[in-house]
Amino acid sequence: MKSLFRLLSALLLLAGPGRALAQVAPPDTTGGRYYQPIFTNVTVTSNVAYGSATTYLGATQQLLLDVYQPTGDTVARRPLLIFAHQGGFVTGSKTDAYMVSICTRMAKLGYVAASIEYRLLFPLTGIAAPADTVGLAQAAIRAMQDMRAAVRFFRQDAATAKAYRVHGGYIVVGGSSAGAFAALETGYLDKPSEVPTYVGLAALGGIEGTGGNAGFSSAVAAVISLSGATESPSIIEAGNAPLCSVHGNADRTVPYFQGKIGSLLPPKYVYGSGRLNPRATAVGIRNTLRTLQGAGHIPFENNAQYADTAFWTIRDFLRPILRLPGTALAARSAATAAPLASAYPLPARDYVQLALPPTWRALGEADLLDPLGRVVRRLAPTAQLWQVPRGGLAAGSYWLRFAGQVPVRVVFE
Repeated sequence: MKSLFRLLSALLLLAGPGRALAQVAPPDTTGGRYYQPIFTNVTVTSNVAYGSATTYLGATQQLLLDVYQPTGDTVARRPLLIFAHQGGFVTGSKTDAYMVSICTRMAKLGYVAASIEYRLLFPLTGIAAPADTVGLAQAAIRAMQDMRAAVRFFRQDAATAKAYRVHGGYIVVGGSSAGAFAALETGYLDKPSEVPTYVGLAALGGIEGTGGNAGFSSAVAAVISLSGATESPSIIEAGNAPLCSVHGNADRTVPYFQGKIGSLLPPKYVYGSGRLNPRATAVGIRNTLRTLQGAGHIPFENNAQYADTAFWTIRDFLRPILRLPGTALAARSAATAAPLASAYPLPARDYVQLALPPTWRALGEADLLDPLGRVVRRLAPTAQLWQVPRGGLAAGSYWLRFAGQVPVRVVFE
């Protein structure tokens, strides 16, 4: 089952018996929110328990995360980024300097961000299949399960206590190095058949794991991979979430293209960003690959220029996603929901035909937004069947937004 369907299922679960779902406007990006730092300070809530799981030694580990929120923010439902730290599944912490930095910077834009702890360590024995290590593969699965538990934790909160005021339809996962492995598997590993049999997935608790917050989906809106790799490009399939990758092409720890990881540890063969993003393109998934020419492993963690590049790449990648219509719990009945317009053909060459509702005169003016959410044209309908001319617009996707309406997608070829 692909990410889109898992996300819709999640939101059906959120609704509960007898509660309707309706289309609502996506997060508001006006005033530079989510694009420039509009908040000066960030409030951090430390050591929030989001679940518990069994370590490879058989002990129970409480899973903790830190939540970063823009201080003084009054927006009721905000997109969330969940990050996982680097460390080769051996070391690292949610309070590593880069995790603190990226979560703080994203929160200043208006996001909610979370840095998670996940289960570490694995046995250094057990070679199965050419150049693959059972323990290392299992460690990646455990990290994925923990990240999925974190997604479910916030989605459950969005449906109940709303303590963190997260928009359940806009949860993004990301990570650095080992954390990126976890994010990639959270976003794209969705069938047991995609896991090598020698890993023993069922004994580990299956794809979702047993970390907690059952009954809520772990589907995500996007994946951010910073110096990451995964088992096989084939786990990325049509219908999956968009992918953003930042990777140095001289990385000798996690290969940019493909190769072994593990250094002095037993090795495992993986595929990096130089293979994963082309795969995403081939199956029709929107993706961004920022190749850091001549850079090694996780250079953004100790180099301010690379840190800025990674931050800007993530920010710009996420901006269009926030303009996509989201599905959320209805706070109003379908009878009071704003009417929707439809556009065709897509893509169009010279103009897009809009079919507006009978109440089109009450819609007022519309803003035509580019992928970054910038207003490129202001228009007013003149009839129920109304043409939007292309004019001098470049090829690509745009969004036509009426006040109080779900934006209408417009595409020019």
